[in-house]
Amino acid sequence: MNPETTAPPLAAPAPSAHTAPAPAVRRARRRLTPARIGLYVFLLGAALFFLLPLYVMVVTSLKTMDEIRQGGIFALPHAATLEPWRLAWSGVCTGAACDGVRTGFWNSVAITVPSTILPILLGAVNGYALSFWRPRGANVLFAILMAGAFVPVQVMIYPLVRVLALAGIFGSLPAIVLVHLVFGMPVMTLLFRNYYCGVPHELFHAARIDGGGFWRIFLQVMLPMSLPVVVVAAIMQVTGVWNDYILGLVFAGRDHMPMMVQLNNVINTTTGTRQYNVNMAATILTGLVPLALYFVSGRWFVRGIAAGAVKG
Repeated sequence: MNPETTAPPLAAPAPSAHTAPAPAVRRARRRLTPARIGLYVFLLGAALFFLLPLYVMVVTSLKTMDEIRQGGIFALPHAATLEPWRLAWSGVCTGAACDGVRTGFWNSVAITVPSTILPILLGAVNGYALSFWRPRGANVLFAILMAGAFVPVQVMIYPLVRVLALAGIFGSLPAIVLVHLVFGMPVMTLLFRNYYCGVPHELFHAARIDGGGFWRIFLQVMLPMSLPVVVVAAIMQVTGVWNDYILGLVFAGRDHMPMMVQLNNVINTTTGTRQYNVNMAATILTGLVPLALYFVSGRWFVRGIAAGAVKG
């Protein structure tokens, strides 16, 4: 073999400037910059701002009144007791009756369940019709519904009282459910219409070619794929109905007073000694349902927002 014709050995490729070692990249990403430190400080401050009142409420609800009078609002209880929680649930006076907020809780459940299911169903049908079928005057109807969303509740109270009184249902459970249905329809229609506008229309046309009608396409095609926006609508409606005070006070009647009205009667009582531990326990009990709903379905809420639930 001729040594002059022998090919030289291949040289190893030089490291590229664009290919840095993976550990170095990870270390560079984890490095704390002033912007990242400022972000962490802001998030920590925001968390403390919202969690500190909740902490005070919880520790106060576990103290006796003698310990509360000694001061130390941020101090942990020396001997934690659940007696304030028992009184708040079944012993504190909410007016003429002294059976706690338990009755108001079940009243709120009886009001919230139909006041959530009915607006969601009707809002889904409205949004589906306005997005795909587009009947004559659909834009005018949608504009009227959106205008109704900006009408203050206080403006509509007296006309609704007159209408429900003439119908003979004022102060009953159907009355308060109907009122929440009326005030929830604009927002529910907006949510579902914008969500269905993001659904490919080819899916609707394919269902029409297969012989699907209005209700069949809605029940078998659109509704099963609407779980994210249904969760968003349920969270919004449950939170709004459960935390409502003025509508429950006016339209529910004495036999169906919701939990928020009874909580106001507990905290703002002018008779006897003010029991701060019982008040804090009753307040936490009142807010447990919306709080638990957010924790359980928070992932679906974010998914529904990202899927176009509030996109115009």
